[in-house]
Parts: sequence; structure tokens; C-alpha cells
Amino acid sequence: MMFVFQFVTGSVAAGFFSSLPALLAFNAEPLAHLRKLDIMVIALYFGMVLWIGFYLKGRSNTGEEFFMAGREMTAWIAGLSFVSANLGSLELMGWAGSAYQYGILATHWYWIGAIPAMLFLGLVMMPFYYVSKTHSVPGYLNLRYGEHARVLAAFSFALEMILMSGVNMFAMAVVMKVVLGWSITFSILVSAFAVTLYVALGGLRSAIFNEVLQFVLIWGGALLVPILGLVQAGGWTGLKTKILANIGSDSYFHLWRDTGSFAANPMGVHWTGIVFGLGFAISFGYWTTDFLVVQRVLAARNLRAARMAPIIGSFFKMAVPFIVILPGLLGLVLLQNPDGSRRQLVGEDVVAACSAASATGKIEDPAACSAAMSSKSNLSAAAQRQVLSAAPGSELHSYNQALPLMMVRYLGPGLLGLGITALIAGFMSGMAGNVSAFSTVWTYDIYKPLINKKGSDSHYVKVGRVSIVAGVIVSIFAGYIVQHAHGIMDYVQALFSIFIAPLLGVILFGMFWKRATRLAGFLGLLFGIVFSASLFEWVHLSPAALATVALSPDAKPMAENVFRALWAFVFTAIVVVVVSLLTKPRPVAELDGLVYGATTLPKEEPVPFYKREWMWASVVVIIFAALNILFW
Repeated sequence: MMFVFQFVTGSVAAGFFSSLPALLAFNAEPLAHLRKLDIMVIALYFGMVLWIGFYLKGRSNTGEEFFMAGREMTAWIAGLSFVSANLGSLELMGWAGSAYQYGILATHWYWIGAIPAMLFLGLVMMPFYYVSKTHSVPGYLNLRYGEHARVLAAFSFALEMILMSGVNMFAMAVVMKVVLGWSITFSILVSAFAVTLYVALGGLRSAIFNEVLQFVLIWGGALLVPILGLVQAGGWTGLKTKILANIGSDSYFHLWRDTGSFAANPMGVHWTGIVFGLGFAISFGYWTTDFLVVQRVLAARNLRAARMAPIIGSFFKMAVPFIVILPGLLGLVLLQNPDGSRRQLVGEDVVAACSAASATGKIEDPAACSAAMSSKSNLSAAAQRQVLSAAPGSELHSYNQALPLMMVRYLGPGLLGLGITALIAGFMSGMAGNVSAFSTVWTYDIYKPLINKKGSDSHYVKVGRVSIVAGVIVSIFAGYIVQHAHGIMDYVQALFSIFIAPLLGVILFGMFWKRATRLAGFLGLLFGIVFSASLFEWVHLSPAALATVALSPDAKPMAENVFRALWAFVFTAIVVVVVSLLTKPRPVAELDGLVYGATTLPKEEPVPFYKREWMWASVVVIIFAALNILFW
């Protein structure tokens, strides 16, 4: 549990205050200098964001308006917001960095790690969420398992959202540090202020409108990098040739071919972990139970729009790797040192260990850096020598910086401002999604049932606005935990394996098994979270345990995450089944609207075949299968 509660125990807070002078100093050397046009583009975006918040304030006065956007979003708006809530700066930067580490295997998190679950949410699970008119996933647990399960889920979700919000802060701070030379702390404070202001004013409606704006900006600003990079690399064939020459393996370009053996692929993962750990435990857990994304669909104006929203989003989700994964692959051959040699990126934990001042990221002690890479890094001996060959005082760059480094390389005046704005928009969207979801869960699932059950609607809106401010403040401290992780997405997937996988087990049994009891739901969630966190801590304290958790000593941190999620789901399922068989179930009459087989689903008006959810879901399945075969 050290990972989850590290900042609470004081270690992160102590590190924050001890390094505050260095972090506040503007002493990081910027890699680019913004022109007036770039600054105007960025300023225009901030102005639009704040204007939206003030404009929508008058339409966010009731609880239904502030927390659920009035439930009046169209299928297209809800669908774009649904996929945009998962396309923040940590996604852009984190998966570009993961592609640099693991190659095209990172694409699994966008295809098998998203598409089946998104379709399942739209076609199967939305009727229960939408018809019950719940404000949150913990709200559904309250209806199905009772108050204890709801409160436990609410607290665990609130903690997860705070930690995830911190990741978004850190991701944006990395961009500002690399491109502008701003300190980590200053970047976090400036961005946190803007997000707090517009979300506190406009609530979920403001977050959704900005997510749609962010979606357009990301495609307009980030798409230029892979296009220009592919041109210089000589197209896809030229890129493969250059990576093969640099790395010595073509496993970076295959989704499935080399997953029959742990040692044959860069991630050290087996296909069973990808299919069952990622494709089921993490993917279904995130896309069908994580309130950050489910909340967007619940804001749809009717059930048909709610069911279509994830299906619409899945089309765009399948295309995202072309702006996220490609820059990481291109960075393997196009990122260079001043002397023309290939620039070797390292993990965030290695950067912190190698540098005396985390604000600069410069090598101060080559001997200490060598020891850090030997203990913390999965780099080959040749790659380690390449890093250490640089003279003392040279600057290290982490995997997380792959995308901003590529942007600095290829985007000129105006375009660089657009690209930076796209990343800022991604950060604002991701953090806004986290804090708005945190606010809803805190207000309706913690404050209202435990502190003040009889407050007025306007009172709960005020509590929601205050909780946004409080959540952002705590998130600032949580952001510094990421500096101790290998990479952004390794950190994020670790959080999912701890919080999301157990929640999936509880919800699926509650939704599809009438025999599941109240006590089983509560104990399954509690013991599942403790079990998963214990596995993480076991590997953290004893690295040799990685071979047990991930089934192979060749496994990398990401492979460990997918297997940990699988074991957490299995353990939760066992607890739910055993406890349910030993306790008395609820009468079937009480399960109407909560469990398949005990619920009369609402009838929808007939529509032409080209508007039916199942028809468009079939199109998604065909495209999904074709992409996996193409990049086999």
C-alpha cells in the first residue's frame, strides 16, 4: 500500500518542500523559444476555456445541471466527450513514451484494451446505469449492494481520481519544462488555477464542452508530428528499416506475432496477459465502471443516445494510435543529440536518481547514474553506455518527453503554439474530467450520505464547487509521486490494476448474478483492492517477485500491471462467489432495474437499420479485426 498512500505518510510532501527552491526556479534550459504567434494561439485557447466556464455558469445552478450536465447531451457530443475524457496529455505523452519503450505493443491499450469494452458498455450495461438515473457508479453499488459498498467504492474512487489528477498535472508540467524551461511547480500551479476556475464555474457541462474543443485541437495540433516524422523517416517502410538497424529487432512492429513468448517482445508480456489482463480486467474495468468516462455517457439526453455514444467514440478511439503511438516509434530514430548521435531516453525514476536537481534533469554524478540505471532501468548494456557517454552536466530526457521533444523538432512558429495548445487542452480535459468526477462522487456518495443527508440542492452544488478546489489542491501534492515511477503509463496502469479490476468483478457479478449478496459485494471490493495493492508492494519491496506476479523474469513493469489486474479480478470473483453462497440473497423483486433476468428493459422506438446500435457496432468489429490482422 506504500504506493497508494505515499504522499499521505509525508515522504512526498517532505520531498516537495525540501526541493521547493529548485522547483520554483526558472533554471531549466528551454528547447524552443515561442514566437508571438505561438503565444497568441496559447493565450486564445486559455481565453476560450475561461469564457466557456463563465458562459455556462448560469446553466449550472441545480445539481442535475452541475453534476450531470442536465442530461441533455446528444449522442455525438457525449461520444466525443467520452473518448476525449481518455485523451488527455497523460495519454498523449504517456503512450508516446510507452511506444518508445515497447514499440507497437502500446497500441493494444487503444484496440483490444478499449474497443470490446466500449461496445459492451453501450450495448449491454448502459440500460442499467441510465434507467436507474444514478449520478455515479458508486450510486449503482448502493442500489445493488447497499450503503457500505457504495461508501467504500466512493472513497477508493475519490483517491484514484486525486492520484490521476496529479498525473495530469505532472504531464503538463513536463511539457512546460521541456518546451518553455518553466519549473515543474510553477507549471502545475498555473495550469491547476485555470482548470479549477472553469470547472468550478460550469461543472460537468463545462468539462464536456472543453473536451469536445480539446478533441479538435489535439487532432489539429498533434497530427502534424507523425506526418512530418514519417516523411523524414522515409515512410512506414523506412521507419521499420531504421528501427531494425538501431534496435536490432523487428518485434517493435508486431501486435501479436511475438507474444507467444515472454522474452520475444519488448514488453516481456504473454498474449494471455494482453487478452485477459488488459483486454478484460483492465479494459472492461475502466470503460464500464470508471465513473470518469461513464459519467459522460450518463449525460446523454435519452437511452438511445447513451447507447450510441460509446459506439461513436470507438471509431475515433481506433484512430488515436496514429497521433499517439507513431511519435514514440519515430522518436527511436529521429531524436538526436547535438553531436548527431541517437538520443537515448530513460525512465522518470532514472532521471530523478541521476540528477542532483530534479528541475534540471542534468547528470551531476555519472557513477551514481550508472548505479541507478543498473537497479531501476530495463535498458540494455549498450543503451546504458550511450547515456553515460555524455559528459557530466548534459541533460537527461525521460520517456515521458518523447512527444514534446518531437514537437520541438518538427513544428515551426505558429504550429508549435498549436501543438503546445493541443497538449495543454489534453491536460485541461484530463484533469477537468478527474476533478469533476471526484466532485460528483464526493458530494453524492460521501458528503450527502455520511455528513449531511438533508441539504438543499443548491447546498450540494456549493459543496461540489468547494470540493473541486480542495481536490485540485491535494492533486498538486499527488503529482510529485509520478517522479518515482518508471513512466507515466506504468504509473496509471498500476492504479487501474489496484482500483479498477476489483470493482469490475463486483459490478459484473452484481449485474448478471441474482445470487450475489450485499456482504459479498462489500468484502469482494475491499479484499480485492487490498490484494492487488499487496501484490504491487510485494514486487516493490522484492523485485524478484516480478517473475511470480507476471509469470516471467523477462516481464517489464507494464506486463506486471496486466497480470496483477487479472489476479485481482480472479481473487475478487472468488470472494464474491464464496461469500454469496454463505449468505442470504435479496428477494428477486428488489432487484428490478439492477440485474439481468430481474429487469424489464425499456422499449425503444423502432428506427431505420442505419441508426441501430447493433449495426454500427458490427462495423466497428469489422474494422477492429482488420487492424489487428494488418499489424499482426
